Amino acid sequence: MSTSPGGWSELLAREHRAAVSVFAGGILVFAINTFLTAASLPSTIADIGGDEFYAWVVTIFLIASVVASMLVTRALAQFGARGAYLIGFSAFAAGSLICALTPTMPILLAGRLIQGLGGGLLTGLALAVVQIALPQRIWGRAVALISAMWGVGNLLGPALGGLFAEVGLWRGSFWFLTVFTLVIAAIAARVLPRGRGSGERHPLPWASLAAVTAAAGAVSVAGVAGSTSVIVVLGGVALLALVGFVVVDRRGTTGLLPRLTYSVGNPLKWIYLSIAVLAIGSTAEAFLPLFGQQVGGLTPLAAGLMPAALSSGWTVAQIASSTWAHGRSAAAARIAGPAFLAAGMAGYGLLQSSSAPIAVAGWYASLVVAGMGIGMAFPHIATAAMGITTDQAEAARASAGVNSVQMVANTIGSAAAGLLVSIGSDAVGSARLLSFGFACLAVIGVGIAVRSVRPAR
Repeated sequence: MSTSPGGWSELLAREHRAAVSVFAGGILVFAINTFLTAASLPSTIADIGGDEFYAWVVTIFLIASVVASMLVTRALAQFGARGAYLIGFSAFAAGSLICALTPTMPILLAGRLIQGLGGGLLTGLALAVVQIALPQRIWGRAVALISAMWGVGNLLGPALGGLFAEVGLWRGSFWFLTVFTLVIAAIAARVLPRGRGSGERHPLPWASLAAVTAAAGAVSVAGVAGSTSVIVVLGGVALLALVGFVVVDRRGTTGLLPRLTYSVGNPLKWIYLSIAVLAIGSTAEAFLPLFGQQVGGLTPLAAGLMPAALSSGWTVAQIASSTWAHGRSAAAARIAGPAFLAAGMAGYGLLQSSSAPIAVAGWYASLVVAGMGIGMAFPHIATAAMGITTDQAEAARASAGVNSVQMVANTIGSAAAGLLVSIGSDAVGSARLLSFGFACLAVIGVGIAVRSVRPAR
């Protein structure tokens, strides 16, 4: 197989267009949902009540997504790409419909649970299908496109959610998701081949799945806990569960992650950790509008554009780096990415002491730099994981592992960000704690990235 890099025209060529439209659509549905729901949630609470469950609307979705992301390889083996995608789209549409029709908050949470199961499957299938359906020379472009869909969702989601909430039709957000998902599902049913999976029935690694679910659940609950002692206890539970996951997953005959993850001298473990660092760094965006209003005195609209600064840097850098970064330059981008993220987050934190216009402009510039770090590195890190072995079964599991690691890291990062913000003495202190804490993690990520680019022994 040729490994010379292919261009965008090859990725979007007729023979690949069907697969590209489906996996990009699946990511876009998930991304728009993430930001659209957050924007319309205050109006939802005002209508149906249940403000005590506010944080759980996100938490239960994340936990369900983590669980479903772990089942991607099995779904592909049992149902094939077409069947697995239709299951994911159907679950996501059903959950969205329940949310649109809900009379109470508990029913909304049930809808979000079903949404999360479908969404976790859709995001995991994207990378797995890229590895299966596309030639290796355009994997980097495909991953860049997948990552760009998150940026598009970051722009469209808040705008659509805000629009529906502004006109008093928060349910319209979920009706939109239902219809949009069904349209993409119809495309998937038409363009994906009908071939079924291999039919292999690998036993589910229940112990590994239980351990990672417990870790994600503990971190998620810690993120919404109001007591410091409860947060500390749940943090300890999460840490023990993650250690337990590694122990049982590496010893089991069938683990959630590829066996190469635990092989001495193989860089896959460092590749996954690099993905985790970038994913955690991206979760800072949830609090950027809050800091913009409380520290900078910005209007809700101007503050709402701050996450867009992060995502715009992310999107531009990932598309640009997929064009020039190949071979050694791709390895350099993987190392430079967390360095840019660290510099951007540190710059944003240093500028929090002032609300002067020039300082606020510096906030936006710093966030663009941080986003560039995520964007320039992620496509090449994910591509490295997908091509870690020539064994097709292990390569498919390595691809699915990218999404699983990203989902768990997003959950941990969201909770960690919430914790750092909650212990700040004031808005400026919270912003600095979050910024400098994530900058320090990104500095560690540089060392991890250096380890990840070393050849396997």
